[in-house]
Amino acid sequence: MKLFITHTTQYTYGDPVMDSVNELRLTPVTNEQQSCYQHSISVEPNAPLFSYHDYFGNQVHVFSVNNPHRNLKIRTQMTVVTKEAIKPEQVDEAMVPEEAWAYLVSDAAINRFAEYLLPTEYTGITPEVAAFAETPVDGSSNDMDQLGVFGWLSCVSNRIRGEFVYDPDATNVHTIASDMMHRRRGVCQDFAHLMIAACRVRGVPARYVSGYHFVGDLQGGSADFEQASHAWVEAYVPGLGWCGFDPTNDALVGERYVKLGHGRDYKDIVPVKGVYRGSGEAELDVAVDVRRLVE
Repeated sequence: MKLFITHTTQYTYGDPVMDSVNELRLTPVTNEQQSCYQHSISVEPNAPLFSYHDYFGNQVHVFSVNNPHRNLKIRTQMTVVTKEAIKPEQVDEAMVPEEAWAYLVSDAAINRFAEYLLPTEYTGITPEVAAFAETPVDGSSNDMDQLGVFGWLSCVSNRIRGEFVYDPDATNVHTIASDMMHRRRGVCQDFAHLMIAACRVRGVPARYVSGYHFVGDLQGGSADFEQASHAWVEAYVPGLGWCGFDPTNDALVGERYVKLGHGRDYKDIVPVKGVYRGSGEAELDVAVDVRRLVE
């Protein structure tokens, strides 16, 4: 699928501000699932962009606006070609369940994926989170070890979608997984954090992914039908590698998804963040448009 995406972020300040320093993680990756054919970033007021790759391999653009200003506008455009997701019936984990789970608790796996196994600020493991992770299949923990890792991840994604309500007003950008457990509702960021926390209970390496989800042509829409940035999970399956799961929609990540980057949780992959000097309050407006291009 060929997708054209625009993402506009605009800050409006009550009083002039200055020395605004910002980081952008808005560049789509090119990997086995997608290819970025075109990408551009514009900033108003005009400012030079500097680029580097962070610890997780995400491309970061940095800029500063030193002169006083009341508005800051960041606009990105990109064209990305994506591929279909692997179908569940095509999955061959190359390891029997016992061997796959045994590998994940081995020193080799723990050393290789250490940063994706440890709890973080957003994915802390409370008794409630641990109990949720231990019973993803029909309420019976005995079924877990009979599943392959991919099957277990699919069940966790399905359970999150079935037991929690998508509610944009229930949480905010600072909500952690255990808070969402109590509220039983949240948004894609919260669903992703809960699935990552569950994975870390079971020793499955998992990372938070930031990107876009194209749903504009689906009749009836979906939980996140309004165009916006989206979040999902990539988990490591022995024999398959990193596999994408979207617990918000209980879907495997495929051609309708465009990945910008990944990290341990939301804090590692904030699309736009910065600081400025000034006392004025800031209003934020974000607009995302994802369209399919006819090839």
